[in-house]
Amino acid sequence: MALTFSVLASGSTGNAVYVETEQKRLLIDAGLSGKKMEGLLQQIARSPKELDGILVTHEHSDHIKGVGVLARKYSLPVYANEKTWAAMENNLGTLQSDQKFTFARGSVQTFGDLDVESFGVSHDAADPMFFVFHHEGKKLTLATDMGYVSEQIKGVIRNSDMYIFESNHDMNMLRMGRYPWSVKRRILGDSGHVSNDDAAAALTEVVGERTTRVYLAHLSKDNNMKELARMTVSQILEEHDSGVGHTFHLFDTDPCEATPLTVL
Repeated sequence: MALTFSVLASGSTGNAVYVETEQKRLLIDAGLSGKKMEGLLQQIARSPKELDGILVTHEHSDHIKGVGVLARKYSLPVYANEKTWAAMENNLGTLQSDQKFTFARGSVQTFGDLDVESFGVSHDAADPMFFVFHHEGKKLTLATDMGYVSEQIKGVIRNSDMYIFESNHDMNMLRMGRYPWSVKRRILGDSGHVSNDDAAAALTEVVGERTTRVYLAHLSKDNNMKELARMTVSQILEEHDSGVGHTFHLFDTDPCEATPLTVL
């Protein structure tokens, strides 16, 4: 079986991605309640009983809300780096010691026929990291919750077959919106979130000849809209003759509706 995935949920209210190969089925983050996570997996005809583990990117609640519940209910191993474990452990509830595994930032771990490469990002969490999934020459990148896209990140994720990429906010909507200035400053800062414009600028540098799909992810409920994100990113990519709409296409993600299972 080829590398297959679904963005189960994406946005400021909760995030989760499902990745499977012939040998392994992994959940990356579980930022909604256990019940909602079960429902999202049901949307793609999968069950938590079939999972081989949960990978955690960082300790914010929109990424770990359902981790402890699912891990206990289905006896799942959980993987995170040491600083993330220290930051989130109290929020997960009791897990058995044989369910807790360390996945260091900047390392590669092999799960059956799937190699998972972790890379650090700039975000206001203990030690946030995201992943590139490698399987039979195919490459899937998951990159959200970034204040900015560093040259190091670009090097790791360049020329992936598919991207799940942060396009968090529209700059004008955020500046004019109801958030207090302290929150706006956090989002706009180097440890915050990538805007539609910043996402597009980064994608012009990393999209390659093998890229076929880009999923715009982690859209703010208050400071973005699917249509606006897609239009802004598409426009900038078109200006750079990147092949958007021809060699690769943009796709939406949703806070409570899973994307169809997609095969690389």
